[in-house]
Amino acid sequence: MGKYIGILTAGGDSPGLNAAIRGIGKAAHTYPGMQVIGFRDGFRGLMENRSVRLESDVLSGILTLGGTILGTSRDKPHRMPVGGKVMDMRDVIVDNYHKHHLDGLICLGGGGTQKNALQLVEKGLNVITLPKTIDNDVAMTDVTFGFDTALGIATEAIDRLHSTAHSHHRIIVVEIMGHKVGWLALGSGIAGGADVILIPEIPYDVHIVAEAIRRRSQEGKRFSIVAVAEGAISKEDAAALEEARQAKKEAKTKEERKKAKARLAALEENHAGNTMRLAQQLEKLTGLESRLTILGHLQRGGTPSAADRLLATRLGTACAELVNQGVYGVMVAARGEEAVPVPLEEVAGKLKMVPLDHPWIESARRVGTCLGD
Repeated sequence: MGKYIGILTAGGDSPGLNAAIRGIGKAAHTYPGMQVIGFRDGFRGLMENRSVRLESDVLSGILTLGGTILGTSRDKPHRMPVGGKVMDMRDVIVDNYHKHHLDGLICLGGGGTQKNALQLVEKGLNVITLPKTIDNDVAMTDVTFGFDTALGIATEAIDRLHSTAHSHHRIIVVEIMGHKVGWLALGSGIAGGADVILIPEIPYDVHIVAEAIRRRSQEGKRFSIVAVAEGAISKEDAAALEEARQAKKEAKTKEERKKAKARLAALEENHAGNTMRLAQQLEKLTGLESRLTILGHLQRGGTPSAADRLLATRLGTACAELVNQGVYGVMVAARGEEAVPVPLEEVAGKLKMVPLDHPWIESARRVGTCLGD
């Protein structure tokens, strides 16, 4: 008898999801009797038993589409809002898995999805994941699908901002996605010729950034582009956050923990408007007019790049082969030109940050880009 496999897409949408769904589905149909069921809106759709058969006609024409035909959500199986309460719905998910007689479940998503998938593995389900996110922060894979497309969009935005920055002799601060890692800001900043690149891995000194911009102005360059990851942080804020985290860790009484938690939450909330404050600080320190552009969800949308279509298809078809072989509890990682199964235990809960000795950082420094340190 053929195998039944389920697919869901979870977390934020990302270019290449439909290409991956198509790759899995079309490859699965080449194995005798293998059938594919899609669950709508991530883990919530699996919990609510909302599904669609992924036959050939459904998969046709979706390769070039952005987003995901299945829909997505950020719901967690073990902490899902239901009826006004937050509940552990893993047992319901397990029941629905068995109702569909699934041999395996494929979860397409980023870091959070890897952790959620592992929780279902621990409940006895056969699960395989694929790494997608524009942030490129999933551990144990060379790259995630969605990253290349977002990199191109962010780079094009920086290219376009050069025109208005040059015309008005301004500082243009452009905020690029990346809460905890700086792959997208660093890559697009280098490719787009940004004069300053600020990423979470390198806390910055605003006075060093201002001095770099003033120096450009003195050399007759009357504009500057500052590419900032949304999670970039000043040295002072980084020190304060570390102190708050340490205080929370060392708290001995309930009152101390409550106080430390509140302090940490206040600091993290204050950090949310950091890029706007940075633009204001630079205008004050340099005397140059400053404008902020936040790319936001624009980076996630549109047609996936050729590289992302190829990567998603490659990982998707490899995933179908692993299902055929009965290999579960793994993420399908990109390693060079190969697709390699990596145990989920080695992926879940880990973050792929930009190493401080990464060649991209070295290249940025060599072309004179200020990294704020």
